[in-house]
Amino acid sequence: MYLDKSDEKVLAGEFGETRRKMMEILVALGEVYEAESFIPITSAQVSGASYKTIGKWGLAWLQSLDARVAVPTVLNPIGMPRDTWREFGIRDEFAHNQTQVIEAYRRLGIRLECTCTPYYLNITEYGNHLAWSESSAVAYANSVLGARTNREGGPSALAAAIIGKTPYYGLHIVTNRRPQVVVEVEGGTGPRADHWGAIGHIAGKKVGNRIPLLEGIRPNRDQLKALGAAMAATGAVALFHVEGITPEARVFSFKTDGLERVTVTGDEVEALFEETDVEAVAVGCPHCSADELRELADLLRGKMTTKPFYIFAARGVAERNSDLVAAIERSGARVIPDTCMVVSPRMDEFASIMVDSGKALAYVPGMCGALARIGTRKECVEVATG
Repeated sequence: MYLDKSDEKVLAGEFGETRRKMMEILVALGEVYEAESFIPITSAQVSGASYKTIGKWGLAWLQSLDARVAVPTVLNPIGMPRDTWREFGIRDEFAHNQTQVIEAYRRLGIRLECTCTPYYLNITEYGNHLAWSESSAVAYANSVLGARTNREGGPSALAAAIIGKTPYYGLHIVTNRRPQVVVEVEGGTGPRADHWGAIGHIAGKKVGNRIPLLEGIRPNRDQLKALGAAMAATGAVALFHVEGITPEARVFSFKTDGLERVTVTGDEVEALFEETDVEAVAVGCPHCSADELRELADLLRGKMTTKPFYIFAARGVAERNSDLVAAIERSGARVIPDTCMVVSPRMDEFASIMVDSGKALAYVPGMCGALARIGTRKECVEVATG
């Protein structure tokens, strides 16, 4: 793997022990994937931000680092809202440890946005090379924005953020971004046939880690977000194309002759929707957009919640739409920044949770130890207020 003179100096420890360790991580990664060189990145997004997921050893490793990031870098959701963790039901011991994680990242110069939707911060554009680690953010950046990132682990994303480069392999290379399987989406007649999280939940299982080209659908950006997040969770999809919709599917003429074709049927989608009693309702996986907050405010108008109803959104999105947040919270629902239903210990206290997300449907059972039920956003509101 080619290293320029500055890279060699970093690897030799001339710029400090932390940068040397980070360069070692990147060189090892590059050698595993046979990268010939590095590529500069414009931004990074680092996972491993919740104390629930990294624990004391992850915290100790972060506290041992002594450097600052070289590019704009944001965090994945942490385990609690920073300002209202006590009201959210977070215990003092967890809050103390989580605060130490936050401070460790702050020392490294990372923006404490704490979101799985960093693309709402306008930090990337078509063709930019990134080092992002959260699976749904990676899928959105590659697919909807046309940026280029591999699905980084937390340590490799942090290493790239500090060095400002990442190994040039995988989805950074245009020829590796061609579709490998075609997914035909057959619409059904049921009320949930166009539930994008459910479609993605099924499609991800069928395509695995391949790059799919989806036909027969015309989703908007929020729907693409839900679709990609679910495929990344049930498969390992880091890039997908939608015929005539996503940027690379419009720019390039993909040849699909000889590719395997799989189908997602309306009956398969409907089969995911089982009506079971739940203790709580949670939406915002990935974090809600302004349009999704507006939809929830409209659905909740004149209603009051009868179950805990949590709506997760990036702090910046919530603050810019404080009128929508106020309208939502008049119902008794709560808009929660900084964290999410998957990485917060608060959600572990419920035995069953209703979600509107194919990603959450996949992750909640394992991460929260709870039964997960999926519904449309309207159904989630009906259950939370019924």
